[in-house]
Amino acid sequence: MTMKTIYRLSLILSAAALAAGCASRGVKNPSGVPVTRLNPDEQGFVAGTGIESQDLVAVTDKMARSILAIPQIANAATPPVIVLDPVDNQTRFPINKDIFLTRIRSELNSKCRGKVVFLARDRMATLEKERNLKREGAVTASSDPQKQEFKGADYFLTGTLQGLSTRTSRGTSDYILYAFQLIDARTSAIVWEDNAEIKKQGLEDAAYR
Repeated sequence: MTMKTIYRLSLILSAAALAAGCASRGVKNPSGVPVTRLNPDEQGFVAGTGIESQDLVAVTDKMARSILAIPQIANAATPPVIVLDPVDNQTRFPINKDIFLTRIRSELNSKCRGKVVFLARDRMATLEKERNLKREGAVTASSDPQKQEFKGADYFLTGTLQGLSTRTSRGTSDYILYAFQLIDARTSAIVWEDNAEIKKQGLEDAAYR
């Protein structure tokens, strides 16, 4: 065997050893519970006594159905115009409180189109900029250029989340009242109100964010 052949063999063996070493030091998946996909209205194995997705679905479904049943909506000659007013969260849970109104609005818009109209008041800065550009002639509107004023609200949809909590050595108990109102923008009268109550108990508290 020539020296050249021996040199080539040594290179091959060195490369094989290096590859084997890298393979033995490769990253391994940690053992543990795999991710489980659930429906939003299901309670999973990671649960607490506070506000969770199944509560959100149940409460907003009930509110959307209840709103559609009132005479001011069901018998309206023209679709009433509604503006969302921020929810007041008085519970101990630091959650995204406005997700309730967002889901109520999306349920009404997707399943009962034409019954109500929601105004995008949360986009006022963008809308005012666009209106000013149209008035200045910088951009044109596909609709009537004279109709550049924003609509006013017929009703405000808002809500309050309130809770009672008890904690002892035996566990934690939380009661939450979800109350929503539809308020007449002209008279301030509450034309509709409904609520849902949920109480939970558990051995351990959970962190919410």
